[in-house]
Amino acid sequence: MEREWNILVINLGSTSSKVAYCRNDKIIEQIELTHDTKELRELRTHESIVAFYRKIVEDFLSGIGCSVADMDAIAARGIGKWGSYRHGAYLLTPQVGDDCRKGTMGHQGLYASTVISDEFSREYGVPAYLYDVVPTDELPEIACIGGIANYRRRVASHTLNCRATARKAAEMLERDPQDSTFVVTHMGGGFCTLLYKDGVIIETYSADEGSFTPERAGRIPPSYVIDVCTNPKYSEHDIRRILKQDVGLFGHLGTSNCVEVERRINDGDKKAELVYQAMAYQVSKDICSLGAVVCGDVDAIILTGGIARSAMFTSWIKKRVEFMAPVMIIPGSMETEALAGGVTRVLRGEEPVNSYEDVREHFLFEDLENQ
Repeated sequence: MEREWNILVINLGSTSSKVAYCRNDKIIEQIELTHDTKELRELRTHESIVAFYRKIVEDFLSGIGCSVADMDAIAARGIGKWGSYRHGAYLLTPQVGDDCRKGTMGHQGLYASTVISDEFSREYGVPAYLYDVVPTDELPEIACIGGIANYRRRVASHTLNCRATARKAAEMLERDPQDSTFVVTHMGGGFCTLLYKDGVIIETYSADEGSFTPERAGRIPPSYVIDVCTNPKYSEHDIRRILKQDVGLFGHLGTSNCVEVERRINDGDKKAELVYQAMAYQVSKDICSLGAVVCGDVDAIILTGGIARSAMFTSWIKKRVEFMAPVMIIPGSMETEALAGGVTRVLRGEEPVNSYEDVREHFLFEDLENQ
């Protein structure tokens, strides 16, 4: 009989957090909490952020009568140092945890997931793994060269759910995921649109490069960034608020809740309708531009994430992009199953663990001579 592995899944986020107890890739118990954006912004220090999220995990374990000591492994949607990762698994060693603490926090959910998993691993002696991390970067070098010499484009995406959704779509289409090409758009608090080809993500628009989203500004003209950052009347706090906080749907409409936005539209709010349509318009442009990378040879376009549940929003996108390929709507997220399943395969010896030493932090053209 096949062994069953007990996996604690820790996936903490800016709009919601998921914590789960799984046996192999099957969810036994799970909690998903929606966060108040304003409440999270009141967490000013690293310590307060970790304490806030750790309580969520500990309350979950207490509620189901389990301890971290009962687990065979921890699966975290986290991050170590920023750089170029491969898809798949990385062992969350003390070095990975320390690199996370030393670096710029960036996404506080990824930071908290890593630090808490590292703390649990050290306290209970249970191995922890990162899987399909956000900065997974397997792009060809031509995709990473921009107009600034010796600067390598930074890549980040909802790798975990997008790869899991692509595998699900291949199964639904009775195709081999290693011989399929999909454009996948994940739509949550942040969006990403990526090109999945034969099991690898070969191009992507991250939250800083693509459409604006409920809580992200998307692509911003450099001239505007310069104007804001050099204006003496703005403090660092003001700059962060203008460029990173009061942005996206939240900046336009005072809410990042798409259910609320659609309620306003149905009540006749023309501004809400225009802004919401503009977001769909920009997503559609991202999708179609990625088709150019593979000369339009796309098997399907996949819309996933929480906002994929919206018939209103997905219909606007579908109308603009379905000329290129069939549109599949796979709403929600399969991140819990993907994390638990990936770590289970590692524990079984069916999938290798990547070397953290291979994570590349910098890029110079001189590097090309050694490749």
